[in-house]
Amino acid sequence: MHYKALVIDDDNLVRSVMRKILINNGFVVVECSNGREAIAQLAENIFDVVICDRHMPEMDGFAFCQWLRNTHGDKLLPVIMVNASSDPESLQQCLQAGADDFIRKPFIHDELLARSQTAAERKRLTDQLDNAESVLFSLARMVEAKDECTGDHCGRLLFMGKHFGKYLGLDSTQILALSRGGVLHDIGKLGIADSILLKPGKLDDDEMATMRTHTIIGYQLCKELGSLSATLPLIHHHHERWDGSGYPDKLKGEEIPLLARIFQILDIYDALRSERPYKKSFSREKSLAILAEELRMNLLDPTLTDQFITMMTVAPVDAKKAILNDAGYMAYKMIHDLEPLY
Repeated sequence: MHYKALVIDDDNLVRSVMRKILINNGFVVVECSNGREAIAQLAENIFDVVICDRHMPEMDGFAFCQWLRNTHGDKLLPVIMVNASSDPESLQQCLQAGADDFIRKPFIHDELLARSQTAAERKRLTDQLDNAESVLFSLARMVEAKDECTGDHCGRLLFMGKHFGKYLGLDSTQILALSRGGVLHDIGKLGIADSILLKPGKLDDDEMATMRTHTIIGYQLCKELGSLSATLPLIHHHHERWDGSGYPDKLKGEEIPLLARIFQILDIYDALRSERPYKKSFSREKSLAILAEELRMNLLDPTLTDQFITMMTVAPVDAKKAILNDAGYMAYKMIHDLEPLY
């Protein structure tokens, strides 16, 4: 396997030594003498690792790292900073600038090679993970595309999850998992026959039992991806009910994972607000009233449902504005022409 390295150093001799070490061990190497040249290379090439000198003319290693992480927005490309000093303050500055690793100059050849190989291997694994996630999200969209009645249900749930999560004070990991669940929650329907999935009439008991297996199938499809571990409980349990009458495991109350309980509310609300062949779109007020009735029937988490109703009743304009001002939502809406979320 050939890794591709970007070597940035204003010293021709140092670049030559690095190039020889890396090329002799299977790397493809591109050289630059400063950060500005490196920026031009990143516009045209994909790299597995960057080895960057701290002190360079025009644009030094710190400035390049800050550009890469903040302006360019690449948080995953590994950067190994090379510096003549190894004092703790200098190391801290390198890491704060966005470097992943640190090598002192003059460097030991074996150390440079080992650190470069480790960083490049990690990057390839990350790329594979991203590709696997992309496949799953594409498959989930295929499921949604089969049902012309739901519109862009997944897209709306993605953004509703993000902003209700912020309202609840969830941490960034939980909010990301909730947003991903908006797209992936029904991916298990890939394993349900179209004769059942797209049946226009009411499902019989056997068909309903088959349909209910989609939560288990979805869990099985996604469980091998560690990055989706926080989303798995939502996929598996988003049809459980507070009183224990749901599926697949008849969990009750707080036995149901938190994100699954949150998602249930959003899923029901969006279904109520959306037009379907068997119903018109309900108003916000009627939809919230139905949610309140489900709460009285002991089907939903009472605290979370009250918080959602409060958000939608006390500050619905603020909630809608928060989503409409979201850059991701605006870009997504341009592509998918989303219906109003609220």
